[in-house]
Amino acid sequence: MSVVSIFNGVFCAGHEVARTVAAELGCPLVDDQELIAQVSARFQLPAGKIAKIMFDKPSVFNQFSHERERILSLLKMGMAKLLEQDTLVFLGFGAHLIPRDISHVLKVCMIADQKSRLARAAALEKLSEKDALARIHREDQAALRWVEAVAGGEPWSSESYDMLLPMDKLSPTEAVALIVEQVRKVALMPTADSRQAVDNFALAAAVESALATQGHHPRDLLIAANRGGVEIKVNKKVMMLSRLEDELKRQAGQVPGVAAVKVEAGPGYYQADVYRRADFEMPSKVLLVDDEREFVQTLSERLMMREIGSAVVYDGEQALSLVREDEPEVIVLDLRMPGIDGIEVLKRLKREHPVVEVIILTGHGSDKDREVCMQLGAFAYLEKPVDLDRLHQAMREAYDKIRAERT
Repeated sequence: MSVVSIFNGVFCAGHEVARTVAAELGCPLVDDQELIAQVSARFQLPAGKIAKIMFDKPSVFNQFSHERERILSLLKMGMAKLLEQDTLVFLGFGAHLIPRDISHVLKVCMIADQKSRLARAAALEKLSEKDALARIHREDQAALRWVEAVAGGEPWSSESYDMLLPMDKLSPTEAVALIVEQVRKVALMPTADSRQAVDNFALAAAVESALATQGHHPRDLLIAANRGGVEIKVNKKVMMLSRLEDELKRQAGQVPGVAAVKVEAGPGYYQADVYRRADFEMPSKVLLVDDEREFVQTLSERLMMREIGSAVVYDGEQALSLVREDEPEVIVLDLRMPGIDGIEVLKRLKREHPVVEVIILTGHGSDKDREVCMQLGAFAYLEKPVDLDRLHQAMREAYDKIRAERT
């Protein structure tokens, strides 16, 4: 028997069809929530954090933290574990984690036109047209972000699937019959080669995850595995490729199952971008808050030269809004700003986001301000013009405190 993966648009009968296909084939049905739960348990990560990576917009800090890519590697390992089963129906976004070269997986997409989806939303959930349109738009956008990130294509493109089922023209019963008929074809039965492709997928994901935890951005490395041999292509310019090659060989070689590692320049190696390895000893989610635009932009650039990426906002209201959506680790906060001042921002931050460490950086403070800020829970109080080494050290110490509290 083969594995069936189903990716569907909202209000396209995906759950109904998947449940029936699994029942007819006599195999388990697994969805995104089960995949998330298994990855959460296996790697000791909060399920909510994994779900956020799958379904929400990327974090503004992701270009510095690489958190999305690191969790994607773990999701691939989780999917590879599921694919050790010879019979399985998988429903959801995770279907796009499965490589095309695993030939015993039947990849199905179910989509319908808007009129059909609106009718189904009204019939099943009694949604108004306005509410249904909003949900369709929201979930279609999530699907687009996910597929672009994982597979680099369009969610509903026929090129990505073995079967594209138009659910505005098919009933759920007809869709089930078509899928089951296709599954039972001999060509979709597992073979030695297709099972080896699963093993290769698992090993490549494990190497990707191991390198990501060492600060290597997965998008800078193209990783493939075959029977214990691992090939890594460096996809960004690096000044000393031989040194990076030795580092990658050493780190990848420590992954169980790796017999040999080959490193070479990839197709993007000669582009202008420079390869950077993240330093996880420093915070990767830093927010700078200051109304002096030129100063704060220059500070952000100087921190980047020290491998510390940061997001920048220019007043207290913007800072509080961003933190509600995307909690940083360390905030560097000015005191004197128009609108909500720094002391009020600090009060709200420590009340609503106590795990965030706040470093005050001001050019107009006083001894009284220092006393108030430290009583409110600021990690440090620094004055402009700041010595960059001192700020760097304060940020490191703040992050050390965060990591100690996490463990």
